[in-house]
Amino acid sequence: MQKPRAGRGDQATAVFTSQFPAKPLDRPDGVVVTAPERLRRRADFLRAAQGKRFFARGLTLQAAPRPSEPTETRAPVDGPPCQEAAPRFGFTVTKRSGGAVERNRIRRRLKEALRLLDPLPARLGHDYVIVARPEALSMPFQALQGELIRALGKIDAWKNQKPIGRGSDREGRAEGGADAMRRQSTKGRIPK
Repeated sequence: MQKPRAGRGDQATAVFTSQFPAKPLDRPDGVVVTAPERLRRRADFLRAAQGKRFFARGLTLQAAPRPSEPTETRAPVDGPPCQEAAPRFGFTVTKRSGGAVERNRIRRRLKEALRLLDPLPARLGHDYVIVARPEALSMPFQALQGELIRALGKIDAWKNQKPIGRGSDREGRAEGGADAMRRQSTKGRIPK
């Protein structure tokens, strides 16, 4: 004899609970955090590579100001005028970091770490490229976010510094000071 099957109503009364909610909540207050704008064109990556660099544990950050855009590509005039565009980010993970699976995991971790930074400590009107290293995969997530914050802060701190030229030493002092005299006085000496 066959066991009677449950009716449709009986199946519907079974409650299915999941450990994940139907809609993922990024913050405790339920506000969903959006991802920052991405770099897409190769020319933008190359321009950022010519800009400032900061080497952190697990990543290298490259930054360059975005060139001004022609007026045809800007937003319509009906809204408030935007003085500076939002920062854009690009991600580079080379084959030295591992196979395709490891590279994709590193890229996803970096994107999520950047997305969850609130507020984002990046300058408006700048493009950033994050070049990942293999250590980014094994670092704790909080440490990875800390390195991103530190790298973005250090690059932004360099915005007001004068570039080091030929006429100055590493600390920015001009040539011909007391240090130059000291260096010059030791040149003619014969060692004992």
